[in-house]
Amino acid sequence: MNPVNYLYLAALLFTIGATGVLIRRNAIVLFMCIELMLNACNLALVAFSRMHGNLDGQIVAFFTMVVAAAEVVVGLAIIVSLFRSRHSASVDDASLMKL
Repeated sequence: MNPVNYLYLAALLFTIGATGVLIRRNAIVLFMCIELMLNACNLALVAFSRMHGNLDGQIVAFFTMVVAAAEVVVGLAIIVSLFRSRHSASVDDASLMKL
């Protein structure tokens, strides 16, 4: 399979994720769309790495996955805190958490 096809797939996944971030207001769906965008970037990094014949893109993709895992942990903790206090996972209610 041609590596350009992987780049097209990465662009499509990133577009779907960006559309989800802009349209949806639920925090869990928002984080899923952000993860989809990060995975699309990882796919593009690995495809470019494969096209150029080195491992730099794969190493950066690995570190991006580590940062994404940490982001999920912190994000889910914030969502749980928001849901416990407001009984809603809407992003619009997140501004009400300020003291």
